[in-house]
Amino acid sequence: MDRDRIKQSLASPVPSIRIPFDAEGNIDFAALSAMVEFDIGAGSQALVLTAGDSLYPLLTEAEISQVTKSVVEYARGRAVVAACTGWWNTRKCVEFARYCREVGVDILMTLASNWYPDCLSVPTMVEHFAEVARHIPVMANTACLHYPGKVAGLAVARRLVKEVDNIIAAKCDVQGEFDRKIVLLAKDKWTLFAGGSKQFHLELHPYGCQGHMSTFITFKPEIAQRYWKAIRQNNLGAAAEIIERYDYPFFNFILSLPGGFDAGIHGVYELFGLARRWRRKPFVSLADADLLKLKDFLVERQIL
Repeated sequence: MDRDRIKQSLASPVPSIRIPFDAEGNIDFAALSAMVEFDIGAGSQALVLTAGDSLYPLLTEAEISQVTKSVVEYARGRAVVAACTGWWNTRKCVEFARYCREVGVDILMTLASNWYPDCLSVPTMVEHFAEVARHIPVMANTACLHYPGKVAGLAVARRLVKEVDNIIAAKCDVQGEFDRKIVLLAKDKWTLFAGGSKQFHLELHPYGCQGHMSTFITFKPEIAQRYWKAIRQNNLGAAAEIIERYDYPFFNFILSLPGGFDAGIHGVYELFGLARRWRRKPFVSLADADLLKLKDFLVERQIL
């Protein structure tokens, strides 16, 4: 595995893979393949499965493995593939790491089991990540690092940077002071990218955050590319204008829909002809009237 290529691929606008379903709740693998093709055609250097956007709560462990293998096959080496564990114990995460290595995954975002903060300690967290990293390059997740609390989470990050060479990236998901400190202490060794919106990336960018999870690159890549061009030119004013014009109204509207953000994004994919709006029950899917409202909004904002 080319560690430099993996790190470079994440220092960019990165799409997360949202699992498409048909109306009966079956995984729509044809749509998944089409989404991968679209993302790569849009210039994506990496494809990232996440426990949230990839709807792990709706999938069995066997389906998570199947989806992971399918994304690798669809990518055909044209983009780095980042898989993701579930909220699993160390033994299960190691087992999945071995599977990912066998099927051609490049890097594994590693989460951990959690119930309440005292279930975890700095030594057990460090051991957890180190065990997985013996088998595959690892991406940390700051929300996971934060499980045992802010002070312990920063202590875990310091030890991982110092002691576990095969951790090479992290997805920042907490926001605020914790993520800023993670970026500052890890930026010389890890590629760090902001989960979520452009505004979150813009918050972390001055501290050394190198990439971000992009929603728009998965259906309207021109917007994502304009923002990234502004960032590369260090034109933060232009970057902020794109956030004001697109991100604020888009995310405010999407969050107002029944089923919230993810239901809305699945509706966007239907309107762009990439997949259907359906999510596996009991999750809410957009009704026809909601989809029409979404279409009107996207047309009004010159996104569709």
